[in-house]
Amino acid sequence: MSHDNQQTIYRTTPARTGKMMAIMLGICIVGGVIFFAMWDYWISEAPPVVAMMAGDKDLAAPAAQTGKTITQDLVFVESSDFRTLAFNALPGEPDNNPTINMNVGDKIIFNVDNAGKSFHAFGVTKDTEGFGGLIPGSEVASPSNPLKPGESGTAEFIAGEEGTYYYICTVPGHREQGMVGEIIVGPSQGGGSQAAAAPTGVSHDFTLDFVESSDFRTLAFNALPGEDGHNPEIRVNSGDEVTVTSDNLGKSFHAFGVVTNPEDFNSIVMDSAIASASNPLKPGEGGSVTFTAGAPGTYYYICTVPGHALQGMQGSFIVE
Repeated sequence: MSHDNQQTIYRTTPARTGKMMAIMLGICIVGGVIFFAMWDYWISEAPPVVAMMAGDKDLAAPAAQTGKTITQDLVFVESSDFRTLAFNALPGEPDNNPTINMNVGDKIIFNVDNAGKSFHAFGVTKDTEGFGGLIPGSEVASPSNPLKPGESGTAEFIAGEEGTYYYICTVPGHREQGMVGEIIVGPSQGGGSQAAAAPTGVSHDFTLDFVESSDFRTLAFNALPGEDGHNPEIRVNSGDEVTVTSDNLGKSFHAFGVVTNPEDFNSIVMDSAIASASNPLKPGEGGSVTFTAGAPGTYYYICTVPGHALQGMQGSFIVE
């Protein structure tokens, strides 16, 4: 059999190959533009070794508020060439990285707005450099989930001790480019640690009973969320005598205490405990405690059995 008449068969054409290459080139160009436009975002999550060098560490629980409340507006701004970053205004302009002065026990409410074209995040730290050591509760967004241009957020910081703190952009490198300001914390307005007032002779009686939802997922005092009497706010004056009576109306174990931090069941103050996490009230049991209201500030009453405060067994205890 002769094969002289066989013809070469092309699997594609030069025109089709050219189109395919043009499409691939277009995809590469578009992908490159997107990648470099979001460069700050891609580098914002530091490797673990960098975070360790930056000073990441476990921090103490937030302080209790015993002073005044300050509101501070901060806006992320950038120079036209993106080399200089700042809060509120660029260097040399009024209100550039304003210094904040406060006292131990004061609270700052930060209203933070990203008015730039890059990604930013916010936090307060005592570290003199880097982006670690953030005070719990002071963060707005994070390096791995930053504020995009036009976004904003709110955070709080309560000064627990004297010294110099720093508010910064926590995206790696942005502090070094200028996004950092000082918070100068002086002694409490009383000239030292806030002290409780002398006994006033005024007495208060409060009933705070432990209650649970039928599925045990929601816990509360006196009434469940949406019902009258749910986790009532308590206000007393420093030096007042306070008596709290609690009955365990649920089917689980519970205990009571007034704390400085609702997430820390060990931060009980004023000798306010009824039972304890290791020796709680059983279903149907009750107890009471009488104590003197301490230093002015915002405290919290909670169930001190681990996890119960997070499920809803907490309310405000305000000493004026």
